[in-house]
Amino acid sequence: MKINTAEFIISNSDVSKCPLERLPEYAFIGRSNVGKSSLINMLTNHKNLAKTSGKPGKTQLINHFKINSNWFLVDLPGYGYARVSKKTKEVFQEFITDYFEQREQLVCAFVLIDIRLEAQKIDLEFIEYLGETEVPFCIIFTKADKISKGKVAAHIAAYRKELLANNWEEMPQHFVTSSTEGTGKEELLQFIDGVNQDVFKEMNEF
Repeated sequence: MKINTAEFIISNSDVSKCPLERLPEYAFIGRSNVGKSSLINMLTNHKNLAKTSGKPGKTQLINHFKINSNWFLVDLPGYGYARVSKKTKEVFQEFITDYFEQREQLVCAFVLIDIRLEAQKIDLEFIEYLGETEVPFCIIFTKADKISKGKVAAHIAAYRKELLANNWEEMPQHFVTSSTEGTGKEELLQFIDGVNQDVFKEMNEF
């Protein structure tokens, strides 16, 4: 799939105000400073579609971008940023939870994880939450250009070990990416395109 158009539609903190169109949505979420905005910009061929910042916690709303006029990319606030106030974290948590548990258009969540780090408790807990609420998701390992291929493989193996130890039957589908080098872009877009085709096929059957 080639992305020809990427249009900002709306930002809000109320799931009921999200777009009403019955188009498939893909939500991107991860720990603050995981490289989410850079990844979104790389995928969409836009330098400034998602706001990048040296200050973690920049995204504080549900941001909808319409891609190719037939699906939505949803940029969600990062979790686990220490400098955000406790009250702000609670607000984030509430509308993020509402989004995942109420948004019928959501077909897949992408959980972004910094490949340079060892398995983080906060990421594992969020993955566990998605599993418990039966939200379809994939893992995107970011910043793969920052470490050797050997370490990339070792860190993925460590995550697999952690998840299998926590009663997962298998490692969730995952992608290895680098926003700087464009690594994983084709595979991610191909995956989204395949899911979209299945969704639209189901829609046409009703």
